[in-house]
Amino acid sequence: MNRNITRRDFIQTSSAIALSGAVGASARPARAQSANDTRLRVLSIGVIGTIGKADRLAVSRHKKADIVGLCDVDKNALENAARNHPNVFQCSDYREAFDKHASKFDAVIVSTPDHSHAPIVTRALAEKKHVYGQKPLVHQLEELNIIEDAIKARPDLVTQTGAQRIASYARRGAVDILKMKKLGKVKQLIITNGGRGALAGGRYFADGKLGDPIDPPKHINYDLWMCGNEMEPCRPNMLPIKWRSWWKYGGGMIADWIVHLSDVFMYAYPELTSPVSVTSKAKKDPTEHFHAQAVHATMTYKVSGDSFVGSTVNLDIYDAGQYPDRKSIGLGDGGWPGGGTCTIAVCEGGTLVLAPAGPLEVWRDGKKEDGLKMSGLPKYERMDHWHAWVDKCLGVDTPHHWCPFEQGIRCTEPGLLAVKAAKYPGQTLHWNRKSLTFTNHKEATRTIVKREYRKGFEPVRL
Repeated sequence: MNRNITRRDFIQTSSAIALSGAVGASARPARAQSANDTRLRVLSIGVIGTIGKADRLAVSRHKKADIVGLCDVDKNALENAARNHPNVFQCSDYREAFDKHASKFDAVIVSTPDHSHAPIVTRALAEKKHVYGQKPLVHQLEELNIIEDAIKARPDLVTQTGAQRIASYARRGAVDILKMKKLGKVKQLIITNGGRGALAGGRYFADGKLGDPIDPPKHINYDLWMCGNEMEPCRPNMLPIKWRSWWKYGGGMIADWIVHLSDVFMYAYPELTSPVSVTSKAKKDPTEHFHAQAVHATMTYKVSGDSFVGSTVNLDIYDAGQYPDRKSIGLGDGGWPGGGTCTIAVCEGGTLVLAPAGPLEVWRDGKKEDGLKMSGLPKYERMDHWHAWVDKCLGVDTPHHWCPFEQGIRCTEPGLLAVKAAKYPGQTLHWNRKSLTFTNHKEATRTIVKREYRKGFEPVRL
């Protein structure tokens, strides 16, 4: 792990829940919410993991929020979380939470492994519950559309993606600099990841070695952890949190980070709807079980308006310590901020370089400036990402509610494309998200767009 990035920087979902059974014949709506309601009752699903505890405790600190239920396939995690929330209902199977306790909660936190996001989130939306969903929002490209359809069917519900870094002054400042065109028209967009990649080993990632089957940890209900995936043996480097390196469960370091790095672009430029092509290659190609190592992917978006130099713009994603040439993108000598994990906009009048929570650098004529000192920027108020979701659920009109699922979908998509297209290294795949096809590559459409789900573990289609 890059030691310039904190442990918190690598937090990702863990401890999944059971996904068993379709929605009942009559979904029970959440309580009608208004600014006068006194409490928001919240079910926490995935209660510890690497981010579940932070999500749960942050929401619980809101003066009008109560954690009323805990759900996790990890018995130890449930016992641990219950110390903070005694006398709440507990279960390992989320179907039980909805079938037996739905009248007790209004909103759901989903902090589980990537492969379980869509089934859980859509069940919650179908049951008319507000949803806080961890990043990356989904695991499959098809699930982008499934989630989009679900939120269109439930327009009165409040959603939020786990993009807490957007609360930083530096990220909001970067959005405003780009929206106000202070650096002129955009020529290129870049994301770099200073970590060691999908197969980095260590605590958070596997090392790419499959290993012989092992017995699952006794405190984890492995059948429920597998969610909608076809059952297969548990192996080393999988549980409890190294699953993110696996093709069937996570999205490597790119998908783990994409929402935290693409958010500025998506807020600054609504023209960035969905890429029309992707070309991805890696130093080590993906295998049947593991993602590619050290990916470099280029996505092309069609754009219009006066924010871009041309009618298309490329978004390049560099993984595992790979970077563009500094001079070629208008930077002088020096190191990369944030341990090399950066959001970069190359514009006609200069280049913006942003670490996950700052600093915000602006380079003009080879010289670095503090981006937050640019003239014309507003004074940024402190905002609490989690509390803004609670406020919005309670009917409070807050400007701090950033990254609802509409934005989360756009932020997630390029990361999924980058890691999945590496299965066809160096090939340019023409992408049409509306039809969920790579129009020039039937094999890619067949293999990297969707998956089959175990019966009873499917996403709910609204």
